Amino acid sequence: MQSEKGLVLYQNKAFIEHIIDAVLPISRNIQLITNGSYYDYLKYNVVKDLIIDKGPIGGIYSALTQSETELNLILSCDIPLISTEIVLELIANHNSNFDATLFEDAHRIHPLIGIYSKNCLPILKKAIDEDDLKMMHFLSKISLQKLNVDEPKSHLFKNINTIAELNELNNNEYKIA
Repeated sequence: MQSEKGLVLYQNKAFIEHIIDAVLPISRNIQLITNGSYYDYLKYNVVKDLIIDKGPIGGIYSALTQSETELNLILSCDIPLISTEIVLELIANHNSNFDATLFEDAHRIHPLIGIYSKNCLPILKKAIDEDDLKMMHFLSKISLQKLNVDEPKSHLFKNINTIAELNELNNNEYKIA
């Protein structure tokens, strides 16, 4: 995107604000994992990566390490169509026998919309130490609960990574569930 993705605008509002709006009806305990001051205007607790430049693995590790709760909702900053209903569905269907609960559609797993347990910390740390930063490698090493997403709702889980994807998002009137 060539800019901080959470600050990209969709419907005249930053992606991160759409995500926060989806979480606020459920919890006010919101922490932002970032190494910059981009989100200071939001007045939420900012947590710095404990080990920088380790991508989503490092972000999840930092979030879980610094969290006071056993289970944590992890959401990436580039999913502007996420909704309270989706988050509630994730929470309602989480089984505590698993290290993580994620959504999966016909095409892929969505690892950055999930509930993660602190049980993941040793595996995350080992991945960081070995510079094995692929999410799918990490997910293959934990007990994972996958919640199926029906095709009509799969667009709500889309992360926006390119200008082309942003243009497609802006050119389509997606119903936020």
